[in-house]
Amino acid sequence: MGRLEGKTAVITGAAQGALMAKAMAEAGAKVLVTDVQDTGKAVAAISDIGGTAQGMKVDVTNNDDLAAMVDTATAMGGLDIMVNNASIFATLTPKPFFEISDDEFDLLMRVNARGVHQVMRAIVPTMIQAGGGKVINIASGTFYYGPPGLSHYTASKGAVIALTRCHGRELGDKNIQVNAIAPGLTESEGLASNAGFDMARGPTVASRSIKRDMLPEDLLGSLLYLASSDSDFVTGQTLNVDGGKINL
Repeated sequence: MGRLEGKTAVITGAAQGALMAKAMAEAGAKVLVTDVQDTGKAVAAISDIGGTAQGMKVDVTNNDDLAAMVDTATAMGGLDIMVNNASIFATLTPKPFFEISDDEFDLLMRVNARGVHQVMRAIVPTMIQAGGGKVINIASGTFYYGPPGLSHYTASKGAVIALTRCHGRELGDKNIQVNAIAPGLTESEGLASNAGFDMARGPTVASRSIKRDMLPEDLLGSLLYLASSDSDFVTGQTLNVDGGKINL
């Protein structure tokens, strides 16, 4: 029996988080994969391993979409695990903060930070009614060292860490554990084609204790720990997963 057997998990931004969705399915969860982009690839990857998955288009800043997401998860069996993965990053062009327009700054804060707030507001009544649940927010290690060229992204992910702490505090007595993962620079499929990050790749690997590229697979162990009963006494925390670049 898998660690997540009998659970239903929802993941936002699943078009870029297909490996996370697949890992939860392999652990036994039914998975609702959501994104503003096509989720077909993630759903197919889960179906190929005999898992149960459904895809739907969800904008995390649209309350009607989020209400539909909760209804769909409930129809699948419940809403036991929420992974807030939706984010704008891989398409960014790093630039000095004084060249970032108000519109670009607001877009990142709206999707990356306010989107987490809106998702949480949508799902919490259902989780409380069910007697508890797990929330995993995908933050970023950029919060800890403030890389040049990404001030708006770093601010948005700092907000995710702050929300994780506040939500964990407010929901602790509801048996809802809220934690975050702060990845280092990850060689995702989307980032691989963005030459704007080339100058950061070599120095990032050199700064790590484990001197190699970080791959999406490197997040899966932490994800399953925070999604499972193994972390029942852990909440409001941010787990730094970056190969030892930042030692907290």
